[in-house]
Amino acid sequence: MSHANFPKAVLWDFGGVILTSPFEAFRLYEREAGLPEDFIRTLNARNPDTNAWAKMERSEVSLEDFVTLFEAEACEAGYRIDGWRVLRSISGDIRPQMVEALRRCKASFRVACITNNMKNGEGPGMARSPESAAAVAEVMALFEEVIESSKLGLRKPDPRIYRHACELLGVEPEHCVYLDDLGINLKPARALGMRTIKVGDPLVAIAELEAIVGIPLRD
Repeated sequence: MSHANFPKAVLWDFGGVILTSPFEAFRLYEREAGLPEDFIRTLNARNPDTNAWAKMERSEVSLEDFVTLFEAEACEAGYRIDGWRVLRSISGDIRPQMVEALRRCKASFRVACITNNMKNGEGPGMARSPESAAAVAEVMALFEEVIESSKLGLRKPDPRIYRHACELLGVEPEHCVYLDDLGINLKPARALGMRTIKVGDPLVAIAELEAIVGIPLRD
């Protein structure tokens, strides 16, 4: 790859990329509660612009209202669910290898985070304890910009949130690479001209990113 093809910015999702995915925790709860596998993910995919999850991540409802709406959506789908238990499942563990890749990218490229999240201080967040919350804050400080759905009032996959990130960094979408664990969030980024990486196995994703940025991201 020629130097002209290197990106100017690397954009990162947080949960499922920097942190482990909540989907395993969702599946554990589903097994405990006798729910169909991937019921929560499927429920979240219904009416993705107007469902309870979308409203929560745009800070349009309180967590209490989210729980009421989410449990009602589950009932409509034929199952009872504990909305507070689902919220507690969002927490994840930091992936050190991804943090190292982020640190190395930061030395050569603009870096930003685009995350769908809930409003801070109102309930369970991305960390399970004060210690892990401090560790998450330390990682967040590595980003030049952190674009949060709960603060902006936009959430992925709305194309406007990706454009907003590019405007903050002063780069065009075609000069960015974006990492996310959900294909639905990668599609609009690609449509804007970004190169995208779907994160499953973090080591595989880091290898793909290395091929794009042209620098070693691992020891």
